Amino acid sequence: MTGKDIDRQIAAEISWARTHDRHARTQHARDAFLARFEREVDPDGELPEPERRQRAEHAKRAYMLQLAKRSARARRTRPAIPPPRAGDED
Repeated sequence: MTGKDIDRQIAAEISWARTHDRHARTQHARDAFLARFEREVDPDGELPEPERRQRAEHAKRAYMLQLAKRSARARRTRPAIPPPRAGDED
């Protein structure tokens, strides 16, 4: 990690520490993410809103399960990380 990376991480942590309403801060991103799945399940916008929302939630869950499956597969096939040797500490 470079000095700039650490500075950015520090700034992010300070920003989150000062955030009073975490839910409100991330609402726009969550709405945009769900809109992606709404477009996927109803590209022509023909479904009633409740039905489109319900289908989008299912599509989002399926997407997350696919990510979890790929992550588990990657962890199984990844070689084990050897323990640090004496003198390798930072």
